[in-house]
Amino acid sequence: MATLGSRSRPRRRRIPTSVGKPRGVLHPRVQQVGPDHFGIVCFDCAKVRSKFLLADFYGRLLLPPTLVAHTRPALDAAVAQIRQAFAQHQLQDGLIAIERTGRYHRLVQRTFAAAGFETRILHPFVTKQYRQPVDPGNKTDDADLAAIHRATVTGCALLEATRDEAWTTLQLVIRHRRDLVEKGVALNCQIRDHLEAAVPGYAACFDKLWESRVPWHLLRHYPSAAQLRTAGLTALCHSLRQAEIRFQQRTVTAVLAWAEQAAPGDVAASQHVRFALELYADRQHKTQEIQALEREIANRLAQTPYVLLLSFPGINVVSAADFAGEMGPIEHYANAKSITGRAGIRPSRYQSGNVDHSDGPLVRRCNRALRAAILRVADNLIHCNHHFQVLATGWARQGKDPRDIHIRVGLRFSRIAFQMVAGRQVFRHPGIHGRSYILDKLNAFHREHDTPMPETLRDLQAAIAQLPIREYAAEARPLQEEMQRIREGRRRGPQLLGDILPIVFARLGVGVVQSPESGE
Repeated sequence: MATLGSRSRPRRRRIPTSVGKPRGVLHPRVQQVGPDHFGIVCFDCAKVRSKFLLADFYGRLLLPPTLVAHTRPALDAAVAQIRQAFAQHQLQDGLIAIERTGRYHRLVQRTFAAAGFETRILHPFVTKQYRQPVDPGNKTDDADLAAIHRATVTGCALLEATRDEAWTTLQLVIRHRRDLVEKGVALNCQIRDHLEAAVPGYAACFDKLWESRVPWHLLRHYPSAAQLRTAGLTALCHSLRQAEIRFQQRTVTAVLAWAEQAAPGDVAASQHVRFALELYADRQHKTQEIQALEREIANRLAQTPYVLLLSFPGINVVSAADFAGEMGPIEHYANAKSITGRAGIRPSRYQSGNVDHSDGPLVRRCNRALRAAILRVADNLIHCNHHFQVLATGWARQGKDPRDIHIRVGLRFSRIAFQMVAGRQVFRHPGIHGRSYILDKLNAFHREHDTPMPETLRDLQAAIAQLPIREYAAEARPLQEEMQRIREGRRRGPQLLGDILPIVFARLGVGVVQSPESGE
């Protein structure tokens, strides 16, 4: 029994009203018009064509399995044929059940949704389970269509949320950025492999191999240790100055010290150098693409309530946008359990009779992209958030598996994130004092990415529209301090930020900070 003042509450078990999934139930509609007046069109999609049939709720075949090519005239003709069959057989209601097949089913789904039909999606796993009991060992399109019909009748064809262009674009952008980052990591490994083959130990002379232009300029003009020794310190420094590359003389000295004792390169070392330079040019191009994508990601994040997650210590712009892109609109989730349920962050369960194992491995059928996004955020929190660092350290001392620790942190993050985004509020936690400031994080992100000031101002104003009004004064505080540093000359570099901050203050309803009088 829960004691007075404890946070635990007795859980009420929700009793389902139907054995089918809520998004798959269609029996009320069937009862309203009658089973023989409810039509189900089943589609088995492929790359260049699909096959469909029409049957009533009882399974009486009204249109035999028919092929349709994935062209506009053929799809329009299929729509007209189905409409005519609905009228001919006096079908008063119906739906289109489509088996998910990569991206190829999207064309059929869009076509019939635009024609006014309700479209539902089946997982191929469901089709397989309904085909095998009836036609074991017989995998054909016609057998799949019959299985799709049986699965739809039992409520396994599910309604999908409407695909919004803005949210879909954000998801595509963050996935493309992640793909480029993974390719960049692979390029790093390839480049280092070629460098070790051509000039063993050369890469170790530089603390920042990827950020500095020095190693690549020297490698391009002096591709061997012998050529570096022959050139000498004066010639190398002169070459770098001619190319307008900033460097420290001790770096060049370290390179020459390596060249004096360098081991000989592999056979065809010049080709390894050539490939390393070409791959580095490819890496530079991908880095520029990633920078541009991250600026776009920040702009799209600022237009969603997920920008409030920036007030969560340990979460940056990219990880917040990663989570937002995989989540979609928060209105699609009834509570935090809906998030973890969709992501599959829960153990599988096996219960039969008196046997009940509820501590199995994580469920396999889930949205793996969302799960990965949540676990990436959990990894950031374990490394960058003091509260979760302490929790993770305590669990590790108890002998918990690192994977279990990440899952625990992910569950806590999902609960907090739902409260923040759905409730339109900034970070609040009884175990953590203080929070990060959204506009300050966004401003720092754009400063690091050299974003033009008009775009920075646009994103700051978009983020302000997502902020609760009661947080305006708090959000202005770090920006006021930044403005003060600019006015006192303590901030180096271009000071265009001082031109846009007064506009941000005006939007927040906060006055510009006045410099204190000197007293002279």
